[in-house]
Amino acid sequence: ADGYYQYQTSECVYSTSDYSDMVYLRSLSFNKDVFLQFNSTVGKFVGLTELGVMNAERMNKDQAQLQALKAQVDTFCRPNAQNSDSSVRDKA
Repeated sequence: ADGYYQYQTSECVYSTSDYSDMVYLRSLSFNKDVFLQFNSTVGKFVGLTELGVMNAERMNKDQAQLQALKAQVDTFCRPNAQNSDSSVRDKA
C-alpha cells in the first residue's frame, strides 16, 4: 500500500552498572529514515537531513521542552533500567 510512515522512538543507552554514562535518545523517522534526533548529552535536537535541520532549528528554541527531554535520563531511563536490571540480576 502506498503511503507515508512516520514514527518516533525513545531509548536509553548505557554500559555501566551505576548508569553514569546513561544517554536518552529520541529519534524521529519518516519512511524508515531518521531525520531528527534528540540526545540528552548534547542537550538539543540534531537534524540528520534537510527536513531534520529545519525542524531542529525550530524545536531547539523551546527551552522548556529541551529541559524536559534532558530530565528523561532521571525520570524515565534510570528508574526503568534499575527495575529491569534488578529483575535480570535476581533471576541469574
